[in-house]
Amino acid sequence: MKQYFDTDELLKQFRLHSVIAGVLLLLAGIVAIFLPEITALALSFFIGWVLVIGGVISAYHVIQSYNTKWIAWFKPATLVLIGILLLVYPITGIAAVGLLLIIYFLLDGFAGIMFGLEFRPYRGWVWMITDGIISFLLAIIFLIGWPFSSVWLVGLFIGISLFVDGIAMLIIGMSVRK
Repeated sequence: MKQYFDTDELLKQFRLHSVIAGVLLLLAGIVAIFLPEITALALSFFIGWVLVIGGVISAYHVIQSYNTKWIAWFKPATLVLIGILLLVYPITGIAAVGLLLIIYFLLDGFAGIMFGLEFRPYRGWVWMITDGIISFLLAIIFLIGWPFSSVWLVGLFIGISLFVDGIAMLIIGMSVRK
């Protein structure tokens, strides 16, 4: 059996942080489940603004350092352009985010199953595997309806994933003992 916690203090820290993370993930998940369209739009606008701000910062750097080289403007222009497109066409941005979420759920499912298998000597490992399987199922359901169902599925599936992650973290946090 693998020994992950060398001291009782590490075990207590893991338990405390798992419970805190679990509660916060549960709350975030509940909000996203009940407000899926708003969650999806907020995500699209957030990403758009982050790209615009990143482009402006990158442009400032170009002005200060490379203002005679036209190729240096490629990155800031790309960031600002894509950010503005997300802000002007948030629904199209949500469809793109939906495709990225399909990839995320596939990777999250794999990671959850692998973590559950690694955690197997401890109680609660089945919940991590269950979390991974649910992520795989979310990816498949999302892929079937994409891109048309992206507006509400993005927020709903983020909420479901966060909610299940929260349950898994709570259960592991409360069940880990020396």
